[in-house]
Amino acid sequence: MTTWLYPVIMLAAVAVGALLLRFSQRDLSLKSSDKIAIGLGAFCGAMIGAKLPFALTDWEGLRSGAVWFSNGKTIVCGMVGAYFGVELAKWICEIRIKTGDSFAVPAAVAVALGRLSCFATGCCYGTPTTLSWGIRFQLADGGLLARHPTQIYESVFHLLIALLMTVLRQHGVWRGQLIKFYIISYLVYRWFTEFIRPEPKMWLAFTGYQWFAIGVIPIFAWLWWRDARQTAPKAVLRASNQ
Repeated sequence: MTTWLYPVIMLAAVAVGALLLRFSQRDLSLKSSDKIAIGLGAFCGAMIGAKLPFALTDWEGLRSGAVWFSNGKTIVCGMVGAYFGVELAKWICEIRIKTGDSFAVPAAVAVALGRLSCFATGCCYGTPTTLSWGIRFQLADGGLLARHPTQIYESVFHLLIALLMTVLRQHGVWRGQLIKFYIISYLVYRWFTEFIRPEPKMWLAFTGYQWFAIGVIPIFAWLWWRDARQTAPKAVLRASNQ
């Protein structure tokens, strides 16, 4: 596998995501400075969230700061971190309008492209398989077993969910809740695909990512329910005034 492809594809993923985000936010009634603020909130939250699990399990690296610059990051925690990074930025800047829908599709497309960098360098592969599309990745121990190309599986998932969310947004379905739908969908997807990923098992033979999904899905379901309750009376009021 070609190592130099990783940063090239990742930079392309970030660039495409940023362009799509700018297009997606063109109708938001926000100043340019506010858009930059929530964009930085998303970026910083994603970077911190993606590295946090590794930082918490490497105390020496955490104390020295080296862990933040070492290899190892997780998209699962990065997505959740990005969400709360945006919410923090909006709270600081006193932004009251919903912005999540504008992030949903750009984020999904960026992650879909970013996963191709993992495929190019042979990381984040799955468990051994006898299926015809199994890929022989070059492993550190020299293993040559064909494995699930879980990176490709994820790219396809994120592209399909991006298309679905584009249609939902065009039809006004789940307005203001698409980012929560995306995060919940991905957590459900990861929970099931962890069974074909060589991650360490924890309690009840579930991986850490599966336990993370079990803990976080109810939080985002509650946030969705809370927002729906808050927006429903406003929608009724607008309809009665027409």
